[in-house]
Formats: sequence, C-alpha cells, structure tokens
Amino acid sequence: MYRMLIVVPLTALLLNACVVSPAGHGRGHGMVVVPALPVIVELDVEPYYYQGGYYYFYDNDSWRYSQSRSGPWTDLPRSHYPKETKFKGRAGGRGGNQDNDRHDRR
Repeated sequence: MYRMLIVVPLTALLLNACVVSPAGHGRGHGMVVVPALPVIVELDVEPYYYQGGYYYFYDNDSWRYSQSRSGPWTDLPRSHYPKETKFKGRAGGRGGNQDNDRHDRR
C-alpha cells in the first residue's frame, strides 16, 4: 500500500517530463532543414527557383528561401549555395565562373 503511494506521484512526474512541445511553433522560430541547391542552377527571367517544397530567391549574389513565394524570406546558408548560377537568354550569365565563360566563347 505504501509502495503505491510512492509509485503514483513518481510516475506522474516522469510522464510529465516526457511531454515536449516545440518553442514558437507556427511563428517561424523553429529549426528548418532546407535542401541544398543543385551544383548548377539555371534561372529564367525571374530570379526564383523551386525545389523540394521551397522557393529560392537569388538577389545580388545571395540566396534566400521560403515555403511561399511571397515570403517571409530567410537567408540560405552559404553551404547550400550552388557552385554556379546561370540565366537563360543572357550571355555569360550572372554569378557564374567568368573564366569558364570566356573559355567557352573561344
């Protein structure tokens, strides 16, 4: 009988410690694992790229990502950047390796 008086409160305390709730859920403060971009990204007229459920936005040699094209946008870690960014219809492309562009034109 005395053993039950100790076990019940101890069990309630241990089960309470197992409840986990993410901080700031729904407000964009959680950790998000966004997939890295491919080695070469070719953009159309607009600087948007879609992959794996995320929109990527290229502006002034930097990348941002969001789950919606209208934002909010978050800076993409540099480790996730593509090695080369090309634009369809533009000679030489922007963000690409200029030495390789000159070599290809020869």
